[in-house]
Amino acid sequence: MSLAAFDVIAVAAREVANLKPGEFLWMPEKSPSGPVAIIVSLPDQLVHVYRGGVRIGLSTCSTGKKGHSTPTGVFTILEKDKHHRSSTYNNAPMPNMNRLTWKGVALHAGNLPGYPASHGCVRLPLKFSELLFTVTHVGTPVIIANDHSELASVTHPGPILSSLAAKEMNTSVRSLKKKKLPPKERHENMQHAVSLLVSRTDRELYVLQDGNVITKGPIKIHRPNEPFGSHVFVLVAPHQNGRSASWHAIRHTAGPNASAEDLIGRIQSDEKLAKQIAGLMHPGLVLVMTDAPLHSTTRSKRGFVVMAHG
Repeated sequence: MSLAAFDVIAVAAREVANLKPGEFLWMPEKSPSGPVAIIVSLPDQLVHVYRGGVRIGLSTCSTGKKGHSTPTGVFTILEKDKHHRSSTYNNAPMPNMNRLTWKGVALHAGNLPGYPASHGCVRLPLKFSELLFTVTHVGTPVIIANDHSELASVTHPGPILSSLAAKEMNTSVRSLKKKKLPPKERHENMQHAVSLLVSRTDRELYVLQDGNVITKGPIKIHRPNEPFGSHVFVLVAPHQNGRSASWHAIRHTAGPNASAEDLIGRIQSDEKLAKQIAGLMHPGLVLVMTDAPLHSTTRSKRGFVVMAHG
């Protein structure tokens, strides 16, 4: 079935696993608003798009071929360019590009033969890439994984707010109501995309704004000898109880089976760092927890997180 003749109803009637190369589902009406998270499944060659914790899109894709494998890990979108051309591969067109690394890995439209065939990028059907481009922003998390979980809902103040005194925590939670997601396109006075990276090994927390490290500090970890695994949390909004926040959690790799709510409660920062981060928090903030140390193989020098797993 050609993209021009794409029929959502016909595709929806099939089993998800039977989507043919170039086919996709797009159902934005299922969740009209909320933070977006994208999961790329390498074994399945599928891209899952969640908004507000609900899957609104599913597409076939083509990832890196042998010798040019697509890195696994947790990334955030660093740059968007609707009419991008490759500076590495003969000025090749890469429509609707969402950049994941400064070394050339991105989501973009391209040929989908039904198997991994790219030089490391995640190729998408043209129409799907156009639709995806309309819902992402700089800072949108993209999880590229050999193994992952579906989104889970978590209610918890989070590792930063829970480090504050009760009055300060409640004030910070309430202030989230006034903040919006980062915009889909950059502009002056925009809401910046903030991400937090926590390493159990280093016992440090990094704060990134629009992909660049702006500060870091030590953390306390309850049960420090117990592994985290690799998890991604996306801040949704203040919880209706007025004292906690709602998060969406995704397990990135196979690991401990502890609940996401228990996991997020094991981290505590010092008060100075907590106050600094509380002022930066916004819906769509990304928290990554990992057992890995934070060195050049797990965190890019410029950009967000690259947690490579062999």
